[in-house]
Amino acid sequence: MVRYADDSVFCFQYKEEAEKFYQKLLERLKEFNLEIAEEKTKIITLGKDDNNDDDEGNKFAGSFDFLGFTHYLGSCQDGGKRVKRKTSKKKYQGSLLRIKEWIRDNRHIPTSELMGKIVLKLQGHCNYYGVTDNSHAIGSYIYRVKQLLYKWLNRRSQRKSFSWRRFSLFLNKYPLPKAKLCVNIFQLAQGTNYCT
Repeated sequence: MVRYADDSVFCFQYKEEAEKFYQKLLERLKEFNLEIAEEKTKIITLGKDDNNDDDEGNKFAGSFDFLGFTHYLGSCQDGGKRVKRKTSKKKYQGSLLRIKEWIRDNRHIPTSELMGKIVLKLQGHCNYYGVTDNSHAIGSYIYRVKQLLYKWLNRRSQRKSFSWRRFSLFLNKYPLPKAKLCVNIFQLAQGTNYCT
């Protein structure tokens, strides 16, 4: 069981165990006049996609979202399988929308202050989403923020302020953070952890 506040994920090796647990959970909660949000609750089999059927013809999803991450079954370098995670599409797009609006609304503040706050926002994003297997999504997010900065800083005045070349020089003076992983799940399991 993995729980955060009122969100929980229960993992089972066999589908029959998951179904039995689910029925018992419903009965137990009913005793206390509590309910499960059925639209948010489902039994899934990792590694299968929404277009596949199980042996009984039932549809099931191959991944699930929890705490801002999509958890899915992926391949290891040695050919084995393990659960991996990436930033969920909904959270990724929501974060981009919020930072886009922030840049648009604050593009006229002094440059050093603007870039200082952007760096803090990006570091916060990396600190939360910088987990094992998620470096591609982190790098993509930083690149998209860079594009948003270029677009909105060029709208500070009626004349275009930056070419890509000048913008690159600008970023040498005000560098954006690099994509980094702050949580290595393998080292975390051994009791150590650090940002790389």
